[in-house]
Amino acid sequence: MLLDPIVERFLDRAPLAVGVRGVLEYALAPEPLDDLFEQIVGTREDRQLLFSTCVDLLATVVCRINRSVNTAYRATEDMPVTVAAVYRRLQRIPIEAGQALVRRTAQRLGAVIQELAGAKAGPLPGYRLKVLDGNHLARTQRRIKPLRDVAAGPLPGQSLVVLDWASGLASDVFLCEDAHAQERSLLGAVLETVQAHDVWVADRNFCTTGFLSGVAGRQGFFVIRRHGSTLSWEEESPWVVAGRADTGALEEQTIELIGPGESALPVRRIRLTLDQPTRDGERAIEVLTNLPPGVADAARVVQLYRDRWTVEGLFLRLTTVLACEVNTLGYPPATLFAFSLALVASNVQATVLAAVRSERGSAAAEGVSDYYLSAELTRTAEGLAIAVPAVLWSPIAEWSAKAMAVWLRSVVRRAKLERYQKAVRGPKKPKPRRTRFAKKKHIATARLLRDERT
Repeated sequence: MLLDPIVERFLDRAPLAVGVRGVLEYALAPEPLDDLFEQIVGTREDRQLLFSTCVDLLATVVCRINRSVNTAYRATEDMPVTVAAVYRRLQRIPIEAGQALVRRTAQRLGAVIQELAGAKAGPLPGYRLKVLDGNHLARTQRRIKPLRDVAAGPLPGQSLVVLDWASGLASDVFLCEDAHAQERSLLGAVLETVQAHDVWVADRNFCTTGFLSGVAGRQGFFVIRRHGSTLSWEEESPWVVAGRADTGALEEQTIELIGPGESALPVRRIRLTLDQPTRDGERAIEVLTNLPPGVADAARVVQLYRDRWTVEGLFLRLTTVLACEVNTLGYPPATLFAFSLALVASNVQATVLAAVRSERGSAAAEGVSDYYLSAELTRTAEGLAIAVPAVLWSPIAEWSAKAMAVWLRSVVRRAKLERYQKAVRGPKKPKPRRTRFAKKKHIATARLLRDERT
């Protein structure tokens, strides 16, 4: 374990930041990362800039420790190449490297969470709940030459992210450099990862006959909102009343989808008639599933669909806490690689939260703010890097999952969780109409306050 007096002082003041730093070292061990990269692109004896160095450099940017790649480069000692060479390497990193990085680190950290017994209890015992959603990266700056005379916003690409509901890990990502490509064009790659007893939860954009049939054909299950124009079926049973959810009345029927080769797939079609319409004015929501009624009744199926919003929490963490969209990187491979690293950083935080869940309980873990945890890491990272030599962290890469779990529990025991507590917001108040001083361009706040007091 890390028996060092300086580390002990950091553990007293910023224990969870030390935990994040240790898990990053465990997840991003250099040698396995370089081996992974060589498996994808091949071996080259003249390669001066290692893949692991690119990962370390860009990880400080997505964790908001450094503001840009150039800043991170200047803060790194003994770089073997110029900053221009770093940018050239980033713009050529294949998207397969980012995808493989997310999968490898998710598997490695998943083993730690298993040792911690820190996963959330699943809503369906014996099944793995996976939430699928897409993310289009925001437009970048026009720093690269081909973009300088482009008036339209340059989009660097898109992704499909798979969230493992129980562990909170982004277990997989599917990247595409073409930002205008249809998300459904990536579903073929998603299907190759489906395993028996997976339950895939997704919104209606992924509701196609081919995808539903493909999931079922691999002994998987789905809970997906029905799309109005992407399915075809021939037979349907009468609607029957199926009770109530907390937002409306439920009905259910069985339909037979016509899959590839004219094969028939029986599917439950559940309709939720809402007590109050959605923001889009919709009065009813229909969800399709092939889960047996004995495993999940209509109310449970609707609740599973609503649980897909957990992936929105992941995207919120990526956007507001981590820098998942480094808009100074114009080339799609570089931008998508940064997004993959942000997913890895999010998985590191999820592992620390799993340790909190294991040691302090689920309520304590739910109360930890991603923002305050990241703020502590940003505030502490530079001092930690200066005070604690890199050689002291390097043994962590060789730890077993069990050893990492034991160390994380010891770190969490020292944390004062009230310092990381989420702020509790009161009920929203309606915005008042801004009618005062409507004809003025500016108003002095001090004069306004003085007039209010007199």
